[in-house]
Amino acid sequence: MKNFIKSNLKKLIISSVIILFPMLFGIILWDKLPEIIATHWGPSGEADGFGGKAMAVFAIPAFLLAFHWLCMIITCFDKKNVNQNAKALKIVFWICPLISLYSSTLIYTSAFGYETDVISISYLLFGIMFIAIGNYLPKIKQNRTLGIKIPWTLKNEENWNATHRFGGKVWVIGGIIILFLTFIPMYISIFAFGVIVLLMLIIPTIYSYNYSKKQK
Repeated sequence: MKNFIKSNLKKLIISSVIILFPMLFGIILWDKLPEIIATHWGPSGEADGFGGKAMAVFAIPAFLLAFHWLCMIITCFDKKNVNQNAKALKIVFWICPLISLYSSTLIYTSAFGYETDVISISYLLFGIMFIAIGNYLPKIKQNRTLGIKIPWTLKNEENWNATHRFGGKVWVIGGIIILFLTFIPMYISIFAFGVIVLLMLIIPTIYSYNYSKKQK
């Protein structure tokens, strides 16, 4: 664990600072923020969760920072990640910072009365994220914390590699399709989004299972 943190200390510090950056923004604008702020939006794009200034400014980034470090700890305790592909580890380092910046942008724009198309922005974010993850999946070496962790990939390295190559293509295609959901009606896109994500999980699983059968 010490070696992992030491070798990735710079990235840990930078990613942690980015996660907490919205706090600074909130502190500077504290007196201008309303007492009650929208902190959650439902599938329709309408705000359905609210909290006080302290929760919006401090609690959400703090929670994301704690979750970020939990992911780091879990990842470094997996001995198989000692020689993990450096590009693959970027997934762990930068997901929480991106979520922090995204969520805080929605919260502050809403707090100052700006209308934001939450659904369309979310499709763009998820689409780009799935495309990025799809590109990294084939680079992930066999382990128990990152990637497609199902019985057949964990038992067989050849299966792991083949499934992640195939799964990477599936996730890239899925991400591209999700990007186009911004152009179709919301009542259709919400259902389509759920189906696409489900297929992105199911299709690589079926592939891995069939691959294991062929190996026998």
